[in-house]
Amino acid sequence: MADSTDRSLISAAQLNRHRVTYRVVLTLVVVIFTLVFIGPLYFLFSDGLKSAQEAVQVPPTIVPAHVHPGTYVSAWSRVGLGRLLVNTLYYAFGALALQLVFDVAAAYSLSRLRPVLGNVIFALMLATLMIPATVLVVPQYVTIADLPILHLNLIGSPAAIWLPSVANAFNIFLLKRFFDSIPGELLAAAAIDGASPLRTLRSVVLPISRPIIGVVSIFSLVAVWKDFLWPLLVEYGYNPSRETLNVGIFSAASTTPQNLVLAASAMAAVPTLVFFLVFQRNILSGLTAGSLKG
Repeated sequence: MADSTDRSLISAAQLNRHRVTYRVVLTLVVVIFTLVFIGPLYFLFSDGLKSAQEAVQVPPTIVPAHVHPGTYVSAWSRVGLGRLLVNTLYYAFGALALQLVFDVAAAYSLSRLRPVLGNVIFALMLATLMIPATVLVVPQYVTIADLPILHLNLIGSPAAIWLPSVANAFNIFLLKRFFDSIPGELLAAAAIDGASPLRTLRSVVLPISRPIIGVVSIFSLVAVWKDFLWPLLVEYGYNPSRETLNVGIFSAASTTPQNLVLAASAMAAVPTLVFFLVFQRNILSGLTAGSLKG
């Protein structure tokens, strides 16, 4: 039994015999994959330091011939990144607030309240994950342009970005999986103490669901932050003062030098990169959180 725990695809004897080859191949694979992922980011940030002529030069220069750090300052003021950043944060946190309210309620009801045909509803939600997002663009636009029953046109308003992000099947799936792992005895004890389902959700379930709620929050913020096509359809041309970061850079690209556009794009990418580096451990721990100890 002790030998079985040490077995792997490559035995210890073979590994010792080809240790040098193994380390060389491993190093090459790591370096190649690192260059593939880091390369575009390097050119994004380095091209922002180049002159307008050098930024569009073909083939591109790996190292800027002359560094122009003032390009980032010019891009910030010319593109209006401060205003675009505030707009994007407004949309992102508004979508997050609505998602936390409705997605948590949907996941909790499917997990613990067990409504009639709940499994069918959940299966239909998961089925929407198989549909490409671009296929849903036209139906969503038609719905937002003429909201059913109320017959409201939400194009050009923040609700046009918030409402389509609320019904997120993936987030509901993550939340429901976590709620399913909560011991029933814990909820039964709350019910014996006279807590209603809503009080149980607020006082018992939510406090112990912080890891998965943190993951859902991160996904929601990043999804709105990086989205381009949908804000372009519902905001571009309607109210320039409320454009998102990506749409604002796109609209400024036609009248702005290429190096300034690249510098603005690099600055727009910084918050999400920092956000991931800071919270990457929380993301992984939240995704694997599915049980309670003790």
